[in-house]
Amino acid sequence: MAISFKDAPWYIQAVLLVALFVVVLAAGEYVPGLPVASARAELQTLQDQDTKLNQDVAALQVYERRYAEFTQEMVALNKQLDTLKTIVPEEKQTDEFIRLVQGAAAASGVQIRGFVAQPVVSRDYRYEMPFLIQVDGPYYQIVDFFSRLSRLSRIINVGDLTFTALGDSKPRFPVRPNTTVSGSCVVTTFFTSAGAGEPAPPPPAAH
Repeated sequence: MAISFKDAPWYIQAVLLVALFVVVLAAGEYVPGLPVASARAELQTLQDQDTKLNQDVAALQVYERRYAEFTQEMVALNKQLDTLKTIVPEEKQTDEFIRLVQGAAAASGVQIRGFVAQPVVSRDYRYEMPFLIQVDGPYYQIVDFFSRLSRLSRIINVGDLTFTALGDSKPRFPVRPNTTVSGSCVVTTFFTSAGAGEPAPPPPAAH
C-alpha cells in the first residue's frame, strides 16, 4: 500500500527533502548544460585567463624595471658617439682643422708659413687628410707646438719631419726674434664619410 508523502512522518519528509536538495545541487554542479555547471566552467576559464595575464604582467615588469637601465645606457652610448664624432668627424671640416692647428701654433709662439693640402687617402672605414706645413720658431716652442697638437680634441698625426737650424744662414722670409729652427712636416687628420668625388673605403678583407 502506497503511502502519501504528506502522510509520512515528519522525519521521513525531512530526509526526503534533504535528499532531493542534494540531488538537485549535484545535478546543477556536474550535469553539462545546466546553469550551475556552465557558470562553473566559465569561472574556471576566467581563472585560467587571469593566471595567464598575471604571468604576462610579471614578465613585462622585468622589462619595465630594466627600462631605466636601458635609457641610461643609451644616453651613455650617445655621449660616447658624440665624443667619437669630435675625435674623428664624419665630414672633412677642413676649416675647423686648420683653425685648430693655427691656434696651437699661435699659443706656442711659432709661425706657420704654408698649409698645402695633400691627396686624401682612403683606408678601412676612414679617410686620411694630410697637409704639408712649413713651420719656424724657437726649438722648444716648436716642441710645445707638437705637444699641443697631440692634445687637441681631433686626432692629428705628425710625420715626415724635416727641420734644420737657422744658424748664420739668412732665411728666405722675415722670422720672429729668437727663431732657431725652420722646417716642414705633414699633419694628418681623419674623417669617416666620403665626400663628392671621393671613393668609398674598401671593404674589409675576407678571412
